[in-house]
Amino acid sequence: MLMTDSVLAAIITATATVCVSLLQLRFSLGKDGGTRVQAASGRRKGRGPFAILFVIIIASAVGGFALSQWLTENERASQNILQHELQDKVDQITRTANQLELTRAGARAEIEAGVLRRFGSDGVVVMATVSPCRPALVVSPPGTATPPGVTGETTQPAAPVCTESEASAVTLCATIPANATITEVELYTRLAQSDTPWSTSRVLAGQESGQARFAEKYVESPEAPGTKQICQGFAQWSTEHARVARMVIRYGI
Repeated sequence: MLMTDSVLAAIITATATVCVSLLQLRFSLGKDGGTRVQAASGRRKGRGPFAILFVIIIASAVGGFALSQWLTENERASQNILQHELQDKVDQITRTANQLELTRAGARAEIEAGVLRRFGSDGVVVMATVSPCRPALVVSPPGTATPPGVTGETTQPAAPVCTESEASAVTLCATIPANATITEVELYTRLAQSDTPWSTSRVLAGQESGQARFAEKYVESPEAPGTKQICQGFAQWSTEHARVARMVIRYGI
């Protein structure tokens, strides 16, 4: 640690003063020994060593103060260096933590994007079972005559029939990411109790199959932030069987 100019000057001055005082003390003691026979002059010269001793004490105090100042500055400088090193370590740890957080967020986003891409490639499947159509009951108005030659015992009621306008309807909806691009919409339908493979039960939008039909177009609408819905209508007017409707949405990101 380098000393300041003021501290260095004080130490040099104190050292020089102590050296000069020691030399003067030595010369004074030598002269004092040769002149002890003279009482009057001896008493006057006896005060000289005490004065020199006082100067030495003052010089020592100045040197000690200068040395303590130097040690204090050295300690303060060491503390400042240590504080700077600790602050650098804290800054480094903070930067590392921020980088790890960014890396973690990026890795998480990449994983989520990969999962969504896989879902889009495999397809989002939505299914629904539609019950048989229940036609409106037709009641003959009062006073209607029975046709000639037909009795009440031989008359058989006609089988109930539904028209497409009376069909049982359902809407199939799938939720996908808002930034997804639809690549394909696959539509399937079969009887509820059938074991027919889905691969052989595919139909086109708007195509009638077994008194059932999907809507000609799907409807796309926003849902929650970051997602949207793809909906396809389905209707079946068979009065004998329930039907299962299946929709597969494939998309890309």
